[in-house]
Amino acid sequence: MFLLYAIAAGILAGFLLGGRLERLDGLRLRWTPVALAGLGVQLVLFFGPVGDAVGALGPAIYVASTGAVLAFVVRNLRVPGLPVVAGGAVANLAAILANGGYMPASADALTAAGLDPAEGFSNSVVLAQPALAPLTDVFALPAWLPMANVFSVGDVLIAIGVAVAITVAMRRPARGAAGPAEA
Repeated sequence: MFLLYAIAAGILAGFLLGGRLERLDGLRLRWTPVALAGLGVQLVLFFGPVGDAVGALGPAIYVASTGAVLAFVVRNLRVPGLPVVAGGAVANLAAILANGGYMPASADALTAAGLDPAEGFSNSVVLAQPALAPLTDVFALPAWLPMANVFSVGDVLIAIGVAVAITVAMRRPARGAAGPAEA
């Protein structure tokens, strides 16, 4: 859900810098189905009865789906902003792998976001001493915000990269548009 704020920020920045929303159509991303599959698996895994049913397979499914999204990002590193997204995705994957397939969340961050540790498999779990603690979900969107949640440094990098990618794409000239006349 944190990503939705990044998308909105990128669109707003694009408009403020003279960009046009229709120019996003010119953004050519490769392996989009891989990213959609990875994100779709996570949506199903973390919301609803599937998360309760997967049991011990949850961490492996989470790692695999995160790896799929990272593969999409790496395939598109030429897109401005996506190298920053890749850095954030690697940081998140490192924290998840170091903690047995779970992304640890600070109990204080969960409380600030108005969340309780979920039953069943969740993308955020409280661990007493998580490995790579600075890379885990230690920040929170406050509970009064819509879609409040916890997030990590990696999520911040992903959000910045996504916002940059959208802003730059909105400002690119349309294909076939003539540049300024040369004297």
